[in-house]
Amino acid sequence: MIKKLEISSEHQYNNHRLFQRILEPELMEDSKQVQAYAQADFSEPNEYFLQNLKALIGMIGFEGYALDLGCGPGDISCRFAKAYPSARVDALDGARAMLDYAESIVPSELSARVCFIHGKLPTISLPRRRYDLIFSNSLLHHLPEPQALWNFVKRYAGNGTRIAIMDLFRPQSVQQAKEIVEMYAATEPEILQRDFYHSLLAAFTPEEIEEQLREAGLNFEVERISDRHVFISGTFIIK
Repeated sequence: MIKKLEISSEHQYNNHRLFQRILEPELMEDSKQVQAYAQADFSEPNEYFLQNLKALIGMIGFEGYALDLGCGPGDISCRFAKAYPSARVDALDGARAMLDYAESIVPSELSARVCFIHGKLPTISLPRRRYDLIFSNSLLHHLPEPQALWNFVKRYAGNGTRIAIMDLFRPQSVQQAKEIVEMYAATEPEILQRDFYHSLLAAFTPEEIEEQLREAGLNFEVERISDRHVFISGTFIIK
C-alpha cells in the first residue's frame, strides 16, 4: 500500500502564492535515514547529474583532482571516478553515518582514487589548496546560509576550475511540492517521501540562486533542467 504524504499544520500555506523557504536539518545522521538512502535507487537522478557534468567537461575528458561537496553515500563520487580513470576525487560530507556507509561499499578498484572526508562547510580544511573541478548534487538546499557554499567554492577553486552544482528548486506552492513528491516518489518509503518534500520546501528559487551568485561575485549560469532541478555551472576565473 502506497502511503500519501501527510502535511502538518505548520506547512499549510497559501497554495496560490510563492511561499518562503522552510529550513530542514542540515545533516542526515539518523540511522533510519541512512538505511533508507542506502536501499533507495537514486541511479536515475545521479546519472542525470553526471550527464550534465560530462557535458560541461566536454569531449576531452578529465584528468586531475575533483572535489565532491555533500557526497552523501558516495554514489556520484564513485560513478565519476569510474567514468574518468585518471581522476582523483575528494568527497566531503558532514554526516559521519553517511560516510561510514560510503566507505563500506566503495569498490576496491576505486579506493585509491576516492577519498571520503568528514567535515562541514565552511570550517573544514581540505588536503589540497586547489581543485580542477568542483561539483555538488543536492547540498545547497541543506545549508542555512547559502554563501557558505559559494565562499567555499571560491576558497578551493583555482583559475580555470570548472564548477557544476545541481540542486532542487523551490516550487511555487505547497500543493505543487506535494504533487512533485507524488509524481516522483510515490513508491518510495515514507521517510524518503518526507525528506523529499522538506527538501523542496528548503530549496531556493533560481532567482534567489542568481542573487546569491551576484553577491558572491561569481559569474555562473543558472539553468532549470527539469521541473524540479536547477543546474549551476561555469568556470572560475581569478580577476
